Amino acid sequence: MRILIQRVSRAEVRASGQTVGSIGRGLLLLVGITHDDTVERVRAMAAKVVNMRLFPDLDGNSHFHRSVLDEQGDLLAVSQFTLYANCRKGRRPSFADAARPESAEALFERFVEELRVFPTHVETGSFGAMMDVSLVNDGPVSIWLDSAEVLPGK
Repeated sequence: MRILIQRVSRAEVRASGQTVGSIGRGLLLLVGITHDDTVERVRAMAAKVVNMRLFPDLDGNSHFHRSVLDEQGDLLAVSQFTLYANCRKGRRPSFADAARPESAEALFERFVEELRVFPTHVETGSFGAMMDVSLVNDGPVSIWLDSAEVLPGK
């Protein structure tokens, strides 16, 4: 599982000309699912995201002191299979490492459910749709999480 986390002042996702998800201050999560992802991995990554210290403390002395929970911020999760692009050969990326849509959708929905366990507002994009994502990156802060790198034994 891969997640590109962006700390935002605001973010919005539109599909078919309609806003399907919108947040204020918080985290935009672009989420990629691969073949060997599991419910346990999804649960661990959700906990990792909401507890990461990505916001400044209240007096501005530390840039990475508070979590989205501490901040009482929002989350916007958007499925993005292109995070598993393999660009080693040729000019066209391969997405063979991305999970098939059927299994990816179930795990993405489970990831969202796991985020909703925590006391924070969660919005989503529209799985499998062409979407327009707009954001104001606060900082800018962008963090790359790969479960193979951040979870023990993965």
